[in-house]
Amino acid sequence: MTRDRNVFVSHVHEDDTGVKAFKKLVKTQGMTVKDYSVTKDKPNAVKSDHSIKYEVLKPKIEACSVLVVYVTPKTKDSKWVDFEIKCAERLGKRIVGVWAHGHADCELPESLEDLADTIVAWNGKNVVAALNGEFNEREDRDGKLCSPQKTVRITCQ
Repeated sequence: MTRDRNVFVSHVHEDDTGVKAFKKLVKTQGMTVKDYSVTKDKPNAVKSDHSIKYEVLKPKIEACSVLVVYVTPKTKDSKWVDFEIKCAERLGKRIVGVWAHGHADCELPESLEDLADTIVAWNGKNVVAALNGEFNEREDRDGKLCSPQKTVRITCQ
C-alpha cells in the first residue's frame, strides 16, 4: 500500500537536483514524501560540525520514518552521509539506498553497505516498496538482485 512518508534524503549538495528527481520518481507511483533533507536552497545557519550534526541533522532524522541514501560517486566519501547513516541506524530508522539514475560507476558508502535494510535501483515501484518496508532485497544499479546480506540491529534503550 502506497502512502505518504517522512523521508530524510542523505546526499551531497552537488546532487540536490537528484533529490528532486527522487521525489518525482516516487510521486509517479502515488507516494508523496515530506522531505526533511538539508539542501542548498534550505541551508542551515549553524557553523560548527557538532552543532550541524546534533542540532540540525539528528532532529531531522528523528522526525523521519526512513533515511534514503541517494547513491552517486560523491556519496561514498562524504563524512555527512556517513554520519547520517550511522545516526539513522542508532535511532532505529529504516535505511534505504537508492542508486541514482545514470550513475553506474560508483561504489556504496561503507556504512550503507553495512547498515542498509535494502538497496534498490532507480525503479519507482521498488523504491516505493522499499520505503514502505515491503522490499528488503538488495539490487545492483541495474536492478538485478544481489546475494543476501544479513543486517543485525541492536536498539539501545
